[in-house]
Formats: sequence, structure tokens, C-alpha cells
Amino acid sequence: MKYYVDCNALNSGDGSKEKPFKRINGAAAVAMPGDEVLVLPGIYREDVNPVNAGTKANPIVYRSVKPLEAVITGADVFDTWEQYRGDVWKLTVPNSYFTCRNPYTTLVSGDWLDVRVPMHTGDVYLNGKSLYEKDSLDKVLEPGFYDASWDREFTKHTWYTCQAEDEDATIIYANFQGKDPNKEYVEISVRPHCFWPEAEHVNYITLEGFTVCKAATQWAPPTALQEGMIGPHWSKGWVIDNCEIFESKCSGISLGKYRQQGNDNKWLNYKLKDGAQTQRDCTFIAQLDGWSKETVGSHTVRNCDIHDCGQTGIVGNLGCVFSIIENNHIHHINNKRNLAGAEIGGIKFHAAIDVIIRHNHFHDCTRGIWLDWQCQGTRVSSNLFHDNCMSRDHLLKQEFTEGLGMGEDLWIEIAHGPTLVDNNIMLSERCVRIPTQGVAFVHNLFYGSVAGVGRGVFNGCSEYSSPRYTPIHRPHSTAVTGVMTVLHGDVRFYNNVFIQPKVRQGMIDVCGGSLEGMMKLSDKPVVNVMGEGEWDDMNLVSGTVPFTGYMTEDEWKSHFDGYCGEGAVGTRDRYYMPLPVWTGGNVFFNGAKPCDKEVGGTVDSEHEITVKLLVENDEYKLDSNYDEFLPDAELISTETLGMAFEPEERFENPDGSSIVFDTDFNGEKREGRITAGPFA
Repeated sequence: MKYYVDCNALNSGDGSKEKPFKRINGAAAVAMPGDEVLVLPGIYREDVNPVNAGTKANPIVYRSVKPLEAVITGADVFDTWEQYRGDVWKLTVPNSYFTCRNPYTTLVSGDWLDVRVPMHTGDVYLNGKSLYEKDSLDKVLEPGFYDASWDREFTKHTWYTCQAEDEDATIIYANFQGKDPNKEYVEISVRPHCFWPEAEHVNYITLEGFTVCKAATQWAPPTALQEGMIGPHWSKGWVIDNCEIFESKCSGISLGKYRQQGNDNKWLNYKLKDGAQTQRDCTFIAQLDGWSKETVGSHTVRNCDIHDCGQTGIVGNLGCVFSIIENNHIHHINNKRNLAGAEIGGIKFHAAIDVIIRHNHFHDCTRGIWLDWQCQGTRVSSNLFHDNCMSRDHLLKQEFTEGLGMGEDLWIEIAHGPTLVDNNIMLSERCVRIPTQGVAFVHNLFYGSVAGVGRGVFNGCSEYSSPRYTPIHRPHSTAVTGVMTVLHGDVRFYNNVFIQPKVRQGMIDVCGGSLEGMMKLSDKPVVNVMGEGEWDDMNLVSGTVPFTGYMTEDEWKSHFDGYCGEGAVGTRDRYYMPLPVWTGGNVFFNGAKPCDKEVGGTVDSEHEITVKLLVENDEYKLDSNYDEFLPDAELISTETLGMAFEPEERFENPDGSSIVFDTDFNGEKREGRITAGPFA
């Protein structure tokens, strides 16, 4: 059956074409498996609550009749502002207006949130763009520039909220910098979601062609209910297709965790157990509660434009398993820099078991993708990354020393793999950060460094041992078979192109003051000489050089052959020393450095390589001459890569079949001559 929705209808009808519902929720209350909800153009100011589930064969489809012209928003328009003083205006809203929770009394809070200034989940929007919240009225009356923002010139547009003293009402003061809010398009967010089922296990829903924006979402750490403007809320088989998603206070889409009774934000609320322990507990509790491939995950997010969200474009812990994220444009995430903490990125996934992230474009984010814990069977393939970093040179020192990091295209943390990274173009100064193991890099272009090697697996204690033991799963399953900390190594680099870029001086200053000094460290283990912190080696040198000092497979296995050697032989140290590293067919340009035991690599010190990313008719094109100087290479397959050490799982497809890397970034076949890099 087809149900029609038209917000411009005079009255809400029965959902027929002649008498459409006025609200999407009218259709969401009655739609059954196989039904289609057709939404006409207009602005739908509602929190859509799909009541019924579809089935795999017969999903319930919500479709915008004209792509992107049906807008679901968590904000309402207010034109009753009163001029308070100069450019500052005052709005009074009765608290009864907020039917779910009041975004102007609800603080952004949760595990791993780095609270610099207390902030509310609500926002004020001028012509579709959110203003900057301040913690005092004085800072609204006389605002200064906020240098951390990527959009410094807009940061004098500020607001402040408080509760009225003489009535049950919320007061908002806002500085519109000379504009009259009653003549402009001014909204405030009033709802926590836009399309979100109240119940769990509302399976097989498709959302297609909508614009979704401006919701008062809460911070979404892996140890809490993870909210988004759109989200399946612990369900299976959702498809989110061809949507524009922007201006979420925290996360745009959540494929993440349900609320665990007694274990929601436990690190923050209970305080006596470390976050790593409470996060580990989440996995085991979820398994007891029925988390499996049959009940949760297997979502698809494709063809979406996701931008200008405060925390993440897409977030998910546990609920993201077996999903596909493809052909999305994810950009300008966390650019306001009003939120900080350990859960920020274009995508931030925990437990991305058998998740495929392919053919996406990530740029102008604090970081592109952050894969944390339980990356097993995860594949990051044929994505374009660039300009994922901190905003300006003069802020780098402050940002880094305050614990926010310097940003990168891809961060893989504290996992056992197998994680496969192939055919990507990574153009940010820091391409990957890998305090992890069980990773294979195949046919990528690195125009930047590999950082974080040998770091980031302990939990920051100064006196006591604090390894982070993370779960290991049965291949292609949520079932847990054990836990283990990260030993480092167990990494493969095959047929990659490494090009040393010119690095911003601000980055060099933060990382030790001399790129030339770093470049001379190729004869020493970089992990032992760069930086003093546990969390980052601060490497800016392109190449496999951070793995200098790691063993080959034969050297590693020799420690288990008897008592004829030295060092770890005959002791249990051999079970805890770093694992080997495999290399082959990599090419190094412009001073990029191989590790000391690079196999079959080519160092080209003769040719100067140029790399430019061009934009023509809204299409991005890579302009580089490196392909003129590539030697022959060998075809790589699952059999070449072997299996990740801890889970004893091959680098293979989710169905267990082998992969042959005979298809490039553009989908073209590698036939005849094989060369390194993402292009055939």
C-alpha cells in the first residue's frame, strides 16, 4: 500500500493520494511491511517514530517524492524575538513547549566528552547556520572571535541560555550581528531526533531522498545509548539512501548502541571503574542481551551528503556490525570545535565487524574515519581522503597538548584485525594512525605519514600497568572467543605508493621542530625516538619507516624453534614481543622512507613527484606524475596476506571468500602489468 504525506494539506487525511496525512508520523503509525510512504516537498517539523518493522523481503520505505525537497528538521521557527541591547535579542519559550526534553536545560554529557565549557544540546540557527553558545550573557553582549573554529569570522554570532526567574520558561539571548531575527530565518532546535524509533528492533526500514537537519542530539560515546538525528535504535537492515544530513549538535546518523540498564555512561556516572573496563563490559552485556548478526546491524548508508555535525557524521558501537557505508560525501565534521573528546570523526565506529566502508569522500574533518576496538573483518576501500586535520597552524600546539590530537585520514585503534585498507587515496599530512595490529595496507596512495606505531595501547597510568584488553570474535560473528591487549606489528604493506609531502610549519613545530631531523631517523626504530607520549609518536615522515626494528616472519618464528638463540628464546617474553611486519612492492618518492627490512621496495630519489587535487565541475581529480616512474609489481590476494594473528582470521570477504586485488580505485581491472598505488 502507498501512503501519502503532505505538510501543506489543509487537514490530515487517511493517507490516500486525495487525502494525505499532514505529518509523516501519521503514516509511520500505520505503515506495515511492504508499504511505501511517499512524502511531498515541504518542511516537516517532527520527530518521526516508525512504529512497525518491515521484513527483509518487504521493507517499509519512506521516500521523498522529490529528492531532498522533503525536509525533516528538529528545529522550529521563532519570530517573537525582542531586542535586548544592541545586536543582542531575547527569546522567551515556555518550558511546556519542549515535549521530550528541554535542550536548553540538558547539557551535552557522556563518557569521553572533554568538557571545556558546559554546553547544551540545543542550538540557535541563523539562515540555517548554527551560532556559538557561550556560558555567560557578557560573552554574547561583547563577543570575541573563537580561534579554534574553522569558520572564525562567524564566531561572533553567539547565544546564551538560562531559566527565567519569574516563570517556567527558557530564555535565550542571541547576538545576530546586526540582523533582525524576526525578519531573517531564525530557528532553535527543540527535538532530540528527526527519524528515530522509540522502540528497539524496528527492522528493515528504508529512508530515501530526505533532507534531515538541526536536531538536539546528545553526545554518543560507545558506553551509552548512541543518538543521532537518524538511527535504527538497535535494529537490523535499515537503508539510508540519497539524503542530505547536517547540523546535528552531535551525530548525524547513529548505527549504534542501545541503552544498557545500569551500564549507560557508567564511567561518568559511577566513576570507580575506568572507561576501558566499562566499554569492554558493554560487549559482554550486549551478547547476553542477544546481540548477533540475526538481530542487529546489516545496515546500508549510501549516496548521502553528511556535513556540519558537531561530533560525527556517522557513529556506531556494536549496532554497526555487518553494515555497508558507500558512496557518501562526509565533510566539515567538528569544524565549530565547540565539542571535544575521544569520539570525533567523519565516521567513528567501535566493533565494526565485517563493516565495509567504500567509495566515500572524506574531507575537512578533524579526522576522517576512526575505527576503535574490535575491528575484525573491517574493510576500508577506494575512499578519497584529504584535509582531515586541525584547522590552523597557530592552534596546533594548543590543540595537541590539550589531548585532542592533530587529526588524520584514518585512525585504527586497539584492535586485532583483520582490518583491510586498500585502494585508498590519502592526502592529509597524517594519513593513518595505527596503535593496533592485524592490518593490511594494499594498493594505497599515502601522501603523508603513518603515525602512532607502537603507541596508544595502554590507558595512561603512571605507576600501574594499564593494558587495554579488547575482545576477539569468532570470524564473521559477534560471538566473543577471548580478549587480548595489542602486541604491535602484525601489519602488512603491499604495493603502496608513499610520497613525502611538504608539511605545514605548525605541524613540524608540534612534532619536534625539525622535519629534516625526522627524515634522518630511518636507521633507528621511530617508535623509540619520536615524542615522549604514550598516545602518539608524532611522525610526519611518509613511508613504512615507523616499523624499523620490527621482525620479519622468519625472525619472529625463530624465537619459537628451541633454545639456540638469544634474547626472548626460552622465556615467556616471546609470547608478548611485537609481532612481525610484512612488506612487498612498495614505492617511495620525494624522500619517503622504507623500514629497515623492506622487501622488494623501490626508493626513487631521482624524480620529483607533484601531487595536486583538482576540482572540475564539482568532480575531484588527482593530478600527479608518480605513475610515470612505477616499477612492475605482483598481484596481491588473500593468500598473500595470510591471517591476522589473534583471531586467526584471513583477510577475506564477509562471506569467507578470497579477495584478489585486481580492481582499482575507479573500478577498473588490473590486467597485464601490475603497478603499485590505487590506479590500474
